[in-house]
Amino acid sequence: MKTVQNQQVEGKVVLITGASSGIGESTARLLAANGAKVVLGARREERLQALAAEIRAEGGSVEYRKLDVTQSEDMEGFVRFAEEKFGRIDVIVNNAGVMPLSNLEEGKIEEWNRMIDVNIRGVLHGIAAALPVMRRQGGGHFVNIASIGAYEVTPTASVYCATKYAVRAISEGLRMETRREIRVTLVSPGVTESELADSISDEQARAAMREYRRIALPAQAIAEAIRYAISQPAGVDVNELVVRPSKDAV
Repeated sequence: MKTVQNQQVEGKVVLITGASSGIGESTARLLAANGAKVVLGARREERLQALAAEIRAEGGSVEYRKLDVTQSEDMEGFVRFAEEKFGRIDVIVNNAGVMPLSNLEEGKIEEWNRMIDVNIRGVLHGIAAALPVMRRQGGGHFVNIASIGAYEVTPTASVYCATKYAVRAISEGLRMETRREIRVTLVSPGVTESELADSISDEQARAAMREYRRIALPAQAIAEAIRYAISQPAGVDVNELVVRPSKDAV
């Protein structure tokens, strides 16, 4: 059942990258339950298929397409697919990300490059693909997922934090360039339940992350923040949301 506070979400076409698990999956479920038309993208197509089936079983409107955000042509195809299915694009949630932490002295260059490709280029590809559509429509909303790592740097997270600082800078630049017609929101989660830590190959960093994640927000909490941002009335642009576990979660 739709409630009064969800009226601004109902009917919106929302694209979500990294939608096969974690924050992306929770956001897809929540927004679909509130009447949005969600378009899911991720590399794991079988996960997308299963998630779409569950959303449809609950009465939600959903489409999905396999997506590698590191490939600009793939992102362009994802955006075209959404526009063909629903006729417009209201929101794109640039959520896809990886976090293989390690000390710089380990020299894990391939992992550094992977973070740069997914966490930075993936967001840029989403902007490049969706911005012309939103310009043509005369409006739209980018929601870029960063991290508290966009505000502070910790050991083993130098490159990861650098990518999230970049997302923060890109989001602010995009907001300044488009603020008369397009909304831009940066959402920076604190420690959150997700599969990000599964990509950590360095055992020391992996052990530290297990300890760090003893207290973590459910992905649903970040989905609620995203819903809040996109449910604001015209003329209200929520620029940044930092969401951390409270002391009550200890």
